[in-house]
Amino acid sequence: MNWKRKLTSRKLWVSVAGFVTGLILAFGGSSDTAETVSGCIMSAASVIAYTVGEGLADSSHNKEE
Repeated sequence: MNWKRKLTSRKLWVSVAGFVTGLILAFGGSSDTAETVSGCIMSAASVIAYTVGEGLADSSHNKEE
């Protein structure tokens, strides 16, 4: 399995955010809490995707030299 590709997938992070949001609501959490947690997950996903993407770009640039 290509973990680098999976971690940069927007579909994965939207699915994770939706799942966690559903769990929060199912266990009696407020919609405000669910919205905040979902936003945090998507923010973290942006940072992870950027970091992995830049790492791959740097890696391929170093191989060319």
